[in-house]
Amino acid sequence: MSAPSYWLHTLGPITPRPPLDGDRAADVAIVGGGYTGLWTAYYLSQADPSLKIVVLEAEYCGFGASGRNGGWASGLFPVSEEKLTRRYGAGPAAAMHAALAGAVDEVGRAAAAEGIDCDYAKGGTITLARTPAQLRRASSTPGFIGAGEAGAICGAKGVLGGVYSPHCAALHPAKLVRGLAAAVERRGVTIHEGTRVDRIARGRVETSHGTVRAGTVVRALEGYTARLAGHRRNLAPVYSLMIATEPLPAEDWARIGLRRRETFSDERHMIIYGQRTADDRLAFGGRGAPYHFGSRIEPDYDRVPAVFDNLRATLTEMFGIRPEIAYRWGGPLGIPRDWMPSVGLADGVAWAGGYVGDGVAAANLAGRTLADLIAGTRSDLTTLPWVGHRSRRWEPEPIRWLGINAALHATNLRDALERPRARAI
Repeated sequence: MSAPSYWLHTLGPITPRPPLDGDRAADVAIVGGGYTGLWTAYYLSQADPSLKIVVLEAEYCGFGASGRNGGWASGLFPVSEEKLTRRYGAGPAAAMHAALAGAVDEVGRAAAAEGIDCDYAKGGTITLARTPAQLRRASSTPGFIGAGEAGAICGAKGVLGGVYSPHCAALHPAKLVRGLAAAVERRGVTIHEGTRVDRIARGRVETSHGTVRAGTVVRALEGYTARLAGHRRNLAPVYSLMIATEPLPAEDWARIGLRRRETFSDERHMIIYGQRTADDRLAFGGRGAPYHFGSRIEPDYDRVPAVFDNLRATLTEMFGIRPEIAYRWGGPLGIPRDWMPSVGLADGVAWAGGYVGDGVAAANLAGRTLADLIAGTRSDLTTLPWVGHRSRRWEPEPIRWLGINAALHATNLRDALERPRARAI
């Protein structure tokens, strides 16, 4: 089993729920006990308490990305509003981004309503520009702020400017997902953990513990979708790794800032992301781990020492600190071929995912949308651009392995070329 994230470690020992024990019937069978599956169950049970809803989870709720992510409930979407506008028109594109911004607040509202203390703090997010090339990109982006204002939010070294958005909250992701699981159980939803699904089809979910027959089946596996029979090429499981420092002293935080727990990144091409935790650690992550042939997912892939070393070195370079690292972990996230997340329902099978790492708030929006689709309710959510979208499948191997890892190396090279070179004396 994978090494637990800092987030899961703080919750202490987890007592698993019983697995499925034989065949059974339900109105809705949800495959996956992460944010997407649990939010879907939450809003469905709220809309119609009489529904018999079953959630099937291979490990335990929050084992995957929902318990390991960077703790950003953000309004970010991997497809820009400009691209969405070209494809769907200005109105639908604006509606998509507005709905995601609203989901940030809905996560906080629902958590508070259910008594889930997940350290929610809506301080916004800042993307720093720290090289001339990064500044050129940032300066043409909505929300651009100058060096003084950006440095006052996040006291990294060499800040030239930044892009600030209020549509982001820092939170403790594992507290949210475990609290959400308890909330849906209070509403009558049945959760079976330790129950890996082998195959799904219209009206049927097959596991080694039995078969669940249901009017609607929901696929909510995100990075683990590739393990499901017939779905290996739907989403590529790409690893993101994280570290968490020991709590930092007050003098370090006086320089670093993030006083409202703003989340932070910068304009480099290889994605990094961080937050100030409620107990004054830096939780910091980034991409850079390789994609594994055949979309394989293994516990050993959660730990790549070179990536952990690079993350620690980046914190040192950004903030002039040499922090002790208390936790190291990682896990796969789901990436569609066109980087476009989607939600849909067709022929009795619903799905949502492909969030490309920005799934904390997007999964809440997806859960509400799926609840409307399953109930047959036409709403503003069911007409958003991502509803019914179908990404083309990833290429077969070895093309998939070559292409994804070549893109990874090219991204590293682009960042290396943008770093200012030291002048010869």
